Amino acid sequence: MTVSAERRMIEVSGTEALWLLEGSAQGRLVFVQRDLAVVRPAVHVMEYGRLVVRAPVQAAAVPGRARLTYQVDEILGAAGTGWTVSAHGPADVVSDPDEAAHYRRTLPGWAHGPHDTLLRLHVHHVSGFRLARTATGGGR
Repeated sequence: MTVSAERRMIEVSGTEALWLLEGSAQGRLVFVQRDLAVVRPAVHVMEYGRLVVRAPVQAAAVPGRARLTYQVDEILGAAGTGWTVSAHGPADVVSDPDEAAHYRRTLPGWAHGPHDTLLRLHVHHVSGFRLARTATGGGR
């Protein structure tokens, strides 16, 4: 008898998706620039119910209240298991100097200067999936 594993995506609740997001530190910021989807590596922190993202993008590339997607995952390639979460909503550039200084100390950046932006994403929708393998039996 051979046993094969089937890959499955199992939707998680919004609460669990936020919990997974909060427990991670790195992800990808997705936004549209000149009609093209742009993806940048980013780091984040959930603090006081707010998602703050530090990404190597110019602030001008993300106009005020632009709708963004932030995606985080932890996938074990060989096993094909893990999880993925996407958070969507409008974002603002963190412009208060004291708040920006706090997040620059808290979140490591990849770039400095004009290509280093702190964003506060107002999460309006979050979704997530656990990636699992289920064993299925089969005969020879």
